[in-house]
Amino acid sequence: MTTTGEDRARALTGPWWWERRRGAALDGALALASAVECGAEGVPFARDAGVPLSVGIVFGLLAGAVLLVRRKWPVAVVLVAIAITPAQMGFLMGIVGLYTLAACELPRRIIVALAGMSLVGTMIVTFVRVRQDMARGDLTLGDWFVPFAAVTTSLGLTAPPLLLGLYVGARRRLMESLRERADSLERELQLLAERAEERAEWARGEERTRIAREMHDVVAHRVSLMVVHAAALQAVARKDPEKAVRNAALVGDMGRQALTELREMLGVLRSGDAVRRSAEPVPLAAVGVAAAEAASRAAAEEVLDGPSLAELEELVGQSAAAGMVVALSVEGEVRAYAAVVEQTAYRVVQEALTNVHKHAAGARTFVRLAHRRAEIAMQVENESPPEVASASAAGLPSGGNGLLGMRERVLALGGVFVSGPTEKGGFRVSAVIPAV
Repeated sequence: MTTTGEDRARALTGPWWWERRRGAALDGALALASAVECGAEGVPFARDAGVPLSVGIVFGLLAGAVLLVRRKWPVAVVLVAIAITPAQMGFLMGIVGLYTLAACELPRRIIVALAGMSLVGTMIVTFVRVRQDMARGDLTLGDWFVPFAAVTTSLGLTAPPLLLGLYVGARRRLMESLRERADSLERELQLLAERAEERAEWARGEERTRIAREMHDVVAHRVSLMVVHAAALQAVARKDPEKAVRNAALVGDMGRQALTELREMLGVLRSGDAVRRSAEPVPLAAVGVAAAEAASRAAAEEVLDGPSLAELEELVGQSAAAGMVVALSVEGEVRAYAAVVEQTAYRVVQEALTNVHKHAAGARTFVRLAHRRAEIAMQVENESPPEVASASAAGLPSGGNGLLGMRERVLALGGVFVSGPTEKGGFRVSAVIPAV
């Protein structure tokens, strides 16, 4: 896992400007070593400058201790190192200061300028000192050795720490860039996971709505007819045994049809659950849930063969057999449509007839179906029911979901759905569904 910016901010445990305690300890140790070095080099400096020995030592200690602030003010450390170069002290401070300067986030022109100043200063001081040593006779080499020693010494004290600092700084910036990109990617993944969870929740809601609509369409119509036939059977059982037998047979047929449709639907749901249970856990589980929901929905559409318009005449016949006075009229050239279009049209007519059984038993009903060029239209209209309603005696319940389910089905296909009472006291349900 990557470390986010907030986690890094909580990880800063060092005092003052140090990020960590070990960084403060390292700088303290370097400053102590530099102070000891400069203090020791202050002895010959005081002797050559003609100042008291204690002054030279104190000056060296104070100058060397400047290395303590190298992370906070690297430019000041390098300037101090350049300033004490003529005194031949601060070699450690100069090396560490150049490294810190090159590794920090400063403009390249400042780094190059200070590195050039340190290089020139070291070269001049080395040139003068070596020439003085040769003049005193301490060195007996040729004159070529003076510029050679000056150049090699200045390059040796300047180039390695500068190049190392540039490398470390570039690597640090690269790691910081990678860390930021990793943080950004992690945030994007979190957003994707949240969106996937929202989509999965939406898919679950849509699936629940679809299942509830299918269950309502399957159960409501069949059971309503069964209740009507059962009421009629109870009324004519003693007066007309033959009619009672026919009604009982119709009740049995409708019950078997309802059970068959329910078994098919439950089988699809169980197969979808089995697919979800057998799926391996993967990252971003919400995406997998959404995919499983989509797969279950697709399987439901493929496996469960819904009704078609070819069965519409049989549907109207069942209502007529239950005592409804219903007429079916078809206009236009009959042709085949997409399965979902035919199923939706069938369900609209089925639910409208079921509502007539529930709320307007005994009313004359007209079912109209029109095949048009780019759409299919259907209308179910009933007249005002008689005062005595057999449905009331049968006690048919109503959940108020029929019209809502029809509207959802039609609007999902880009159609138009209108329902409401008529001027003559009846009720009309109209729907237009695009044929494509």
